[in-house]
Parts: sequence; structure tokens; C-alpha cells
Amino acid sequence: MVVAPLTLSSLAVATLLVAALPFLIYRRLRRPLALNPRDAITGIAVFALFAMVIERALNDYVLHRNEATATLLANPLAFVVYGALAAGICEEVGRFIGMRLLLKRAAAKSASAASTGDGTALTYGLGHGGAEAWLVGVLVQIQWILFAVFENRGELDGYLSNLPTDSVMRIHLILASLTPQTAGIFALERVAALVFQIGLSVLMWRGVRAGWRGILPLAIVLHALVDVPAALFQAQLVPLAAVDGVYALGAVIVAGLLFRTFRRPAVAA
Repeated sequence: MVVAPLTLSSLAVATLLVAALPFLIYRRLRRPLALNPRDAITGIAVFALFAMVIERALNDYVLHRNEATATLLANPLAFVVYGALAAGICEEVGRFIGMRLLLKRAAAKSASAASTGDGTALTYGLGHGGAEAWLVGVLVQIQWILFAVFENRGELDGYLSNLPTDSVMRIHLILASLTPQTAGIFALERVAALVFQIGLSVLMWRGVRAGWRGILPLAIVLHALVDVPAALFQAQLVPLAAVDGVYALGAVIVAGLLFRTFRRPAVAA
């Protein structure tokens, strides 16, 4: 079987778009909003530690190593609740800690609006969301693009010779199912995730800056709600089209709110 050139090109374009988007936003807004790259680095570090290390270790134990919890979470609804809450708790606790550190650093330097404004949240969100886009999306898509290239050359079986036969056959089936629409779905999901991460970062930053104790529970709940559609799809309870529709609508709403938030100072000026 061969992956159609149009499909392969679409996957490559979608991957490049997702990879470049955080950098393009940062470059466009760096001067107008006085963005600090160290805030983005904090976001990258928090996502890498809390999502890629802590959350994955927790999921591995709860879903695979602990027989009691694995049996309990075999129930689709229990899996949805656990998956949404695990992601919300791990990432938002990390975001809360990161924001607290950023606020302390800003307060130690000065109390100016430039050091404590929403630009810090935007930069952090670009780092946190950008790390997610790259680690969860771009690197995975690059792997599938390479698989597709090897498939078209007839070299995939040899390249995957160290894998079990059933795993190789599953990869063949996935490659056969790829279409240009698959690339569009990937881009939509990753762009929406970036928008949500920036929105959650602005919300958390404002709550931390105001000293509001309820900001962490609220952020956890909102993050969990964002993850519910994806968890429902993983549990095979809703179709992918419904999930993508919800994410597209939610991303448009959050992006509109963010645009108003960061446009307001410029209008006032």
C-alpha cells in the first residue's frame, strides 16, 4: 500500500503549521507586550515535568501496574472521569507553582505593570502550550511522516523489523487510513489545545496575582472539562467529529476573549 502524495503533503504542512505557530505568535507580540523568553521557558519546564513525567508515571501505575485501579477504570465512564481529572490536577498544579515562582521573581525586580501584566501569562502559555504541541503533536507526526515515506519506498517492514508482527500490521493499517482530512484534524486539535493552554495560563496568572485561593480548584475543573471530550472519544463513547466540533467552537470563543484581553491596552493607549 502507498500513502497518497496529497496526504503526505497535507501531513507535512499541518505539522509545520503546528510547529511554527507558538514561535510566530511570540515573535509577533514580543515587542508590543514586552514578552520575556524566561516565562516561556518556565512553561516548557512545567509541562515537561508535570505532564510528561508525573502524569505519565501516574497513568502507567493506575492504568497498568495497579490491578485494582486498572479493573475499576476499565469502565468507560470511570476512565473518562479519571483521565480528565488526572490531566487537570497534574498540569494545573504545575501551572500554579510556575506562576507563583514567576510572580515572586517579578515582585523581587519591580512592581511595574510590565513585569506583572498579562504578557507574562501569554508567554508562559506559549511555552506550556508550545511544549505540548511539540512533544504530543509535532514529534509524533514526524514519526508518522517517516513511516509513510518508508511505506512508499517499500522499506517499512525492514525498518520495523524489531517490532512484533501485530504491531507492524497495526502501523500499516493506520497508514492506510490516513487522509488529508486526518492532517486537518491534527492541526485543529493542536491549535485548539494551544489556545486553551494560553487561556488557562491567563486565568491562573490573574488569580495568582490577585491572591485568590480558589483559582487552583477552578483551573483544575476547567482543564478537566476541556479534556472530557477527548476522554469520551478514547473511551469510544462519542465520535471524533463531535469532539472536534466542540474543540473548534471552544477555541474560537477562547481566542476571541484572549484577543479582547490583549487588544484592550492598545486601544486605551
